[in-house]
Amino acid sequence: MPTEQRPTQKHNRDTDVVIVGAGLAGLSAADELRHAGTDYLVVEARDRVGGRTLNYDLGDGKVVELGGQWVGPGQDRILDTAAQLGIKTYPTYDDGDKVAFTRGRTVRYHGLTPPAAPWSLLDLGQALYRLNRMSRSVPAQSPWAAPKANNWDAQTLGEWIRRNTRTRYARSNIELWSHAVLAADPGEISLLHALAHASAHRGVFAVASTTAGAQEERIEGGSQRISQALADRLAPERLLLGQPVRTIRYADDAAVVTTDDYEITAQRVVVAVSPAIAGTINYHPPLPAARDQLFNKMVMGTIAKVIAVYPTPFWRAHGLSGQAIGDQGPVTFAFDNTPPDGSPGVLVGFVAGRHARKFAELDPAERRSQSLDSFARWFGTEAHSATDYADQLWNNEQWSRGGYFGYFTPGGWTGVGKDLAAPVGPIHWAGAETSGICMGSMDAALRSGTRAANEVLQHLHAGTIA
Repeated sequence: MPTEQRPTQKHNRDTDVVIVGAGLAGLSAADELRHAGTDYLVVEARDRVGGRTLNYDLGDGKVVELGGQWVGPGQDRILDTAAQLGIKTYPTYDDGDKVAFTRGRTVRYHGLTPPAAPWSLLDLGQALYRLNRMSRSVPAQSPWAAPKANNWDAQTLGEWIRRNTRTRYARSNIELWSHAVLAADPGEISLLHALAHASAHRGVFAVASTTAGAQEERIEGGSQRISQALADRLAPERLLLGQPVRTIRYADDAAVVTTDDYEITAQRVVVAVSPAIAGTINYHPPLPAARDQLFNKMVMGTIAKVIAVYPTPFWRAHGLSGQAIGDQGPVTFAFDNTPPDGSPGVLVGFVAGRHARKFAELDPAERRSQSLDSFARWFGTEAHSATDYADQLWNNEQWSRGGYFGYFTPGGWTGVGKDLAAPVGPIHWAGAETSGICMGSMDAALRSGTRAANEVLQHLHAGTIA
């Protein structure tokens, strides 16, 4: 529900386009409109830009990310944008063994999955192969058009796992895939959505891989730096921070966007936030039923991100990559997040699904303790000696309510998926969820903003309102 408005005298503004949200999607839209010479305003609820990207200061000019961070093959838009902004990327550390903690013991391994009995490996391999083959038949930009869309959208990923695996090993590893890739328990997410997401990222294996996969590279200076650089291109008066949008009143040819302090009249509106947040805005008249139902069918993933800082990346000296998985929790997978010069050492861990819901109930000291315990199971007792620790509970963050992105529950794609990016009168929709290319990623957010801005420009230049 929208939070209570502050009693204040509204300032009236007029512009061609209002952009709601100053994450990568909204700033990409603004940049496109700026190039076209179109008048616009960006309004953002937070007191910062970047949306679900968030840098954490390590000192000495170094940062680490508490939000979205990785880029990989196929994500050409964000790589091109970074290059245009003079921002470099560097490879995720991927040398050495990975570590798994399962059934009370720690094992080192190479490849995508930890060692197991031959029948367990065969069971997992067959299940992943089937999922990958199924994902290839799902058009990522129109999942509802897949040959078996109705069947796959009528069940959860968890239901499919139960029917198509025989061993605990296979079930556990696909659940870890769901946590790592989708930030959701398998029983929460539509099978069709899981397949569409894999399709949008070159398959089940690529989306979970480091080198040659979705976690291949990182952004120098942290991923939020891209949003900050895009915002720096805007004239200060065109960016209004600390202004959550409460109401959008619209007709065929105009809209009035109301924040706590402003009432802005415009010809078009770009809502560049997740469906979960877009659904908290009051619309007058009410949106069409399908669009309104979409807000309930697409929910945010459940994720917390933790970082632990050390004088050096001590695990590297032991031949470890810093990449780890485990079935005990609360942290169930981890990476080496050390800055490119190798100092300080940083481990990043993720707490997803049911683990994240329990994690959020703990006090900060207990969250730190349990996170370092998770790291110690993988990397030894040195992991307890962190010099700094931070976590970000994305589901508790008021203007995100979860991460990494929104996903459809069963029936979503086939029921209302076509409405995800379809304009409603003068209102256009952007956000990482609305792009079938690299769905849910930072790259997708940038693409969605450009697409929405081009829709707006077509209407403005034609002189008509669709």
